[in-house]
Amino acid sequence: MIEPNHSDLAIAIQCELVGMGRSTYYYQPSGETDFNLSLMRMMDEQHLKTPWYGQRQHVRHLRRQGYDIGRTRVRRLMRLMGLRSLAPQPFTSKPAPGNQIYPYLLRDLQVNRANQVWCADVTYIPMARGFLYLVAVMDWHTRKVLTWRLSNTLDSLFCVEALQAALARYGKPEIFNTDQGCQFTSAGFTDVLKAADIDISMDGKGCWVDNVFIERLWRSLKYEHVYLYAHETMEQARRGINQWMRYYNAERPHSSLGDATTPDEIYAQAA
Repeated sequence: MIEPNHSDLAIAIQCELVGMGRSTYYYQPSGETDFNLSLMRMMDEQHLKTPWYGQRQHVRHLRRQGYDIGRTRVRRLMRLMGLRSLAPQPFTSKPAPGNQIYPYLLRDLQVNRANQVWCADVTYIPMARGFLYLVAVMDWHTRKVLTWRLSNTLDSLFCVEALQAALARYGKPEIFNTDQGCQFTSAGFTDVLKAADIDISMDGKGCWVDNVFIERLWRSLKYEHVYLYAHETMEQARRGINQWMRYYNAERPHSSLGDATTPDEIYAQAA
């Protein structure tokens, strides 16, 4: 799909044309052991069921499964996966020192139209011999996934690329909501929002319900696709996720939309 020796199109332009982050093209499988990868898969599945689990709870859960591991390993793997306990925590640190945290603007707000509020989140995607990270930008009211990107690193670049693609294709929302992760508090991400005159909203620390709709998207994606197919390469993962996202937007009726309406349909009516 990507031709590194193309005479007219640079790799960056080719990646943009096929909706692929530049880091995706240069992906190399992770250096984690098979044992650690299996632990990460189990922790990811448990996180979907009990998002409030922190290091201690994950250690207890894995030990009950027969794995003799300690908090040091679990702490490192959680950091590598981008997993954070969603239970309220003492406000002792910020995800990225020096980055500004913005107030949560959606409390008691009636979100009843397309492009009123967009949201974004990052999740861990296990593969047969490694793992990736996936970011998605969603319209809050219609649940439509506007854009998404895969990456092999947790930097902010692929999140910025997804945001810019959504703005270019769909215009802009009034409010953009994220968690307090360093990808979203980075100047690279927030500067794009401020330049477009979009109000920035961030979840309260440890308040998973503040971004509950995109958390439900991850649960559906993983149980209906990711956990069923052990993708060998990033390109396979990209194609598979793209197929599922198309199904989710265009064919999968959403319970919050009346069980007979898809995100694409309600977005087209409301936008």
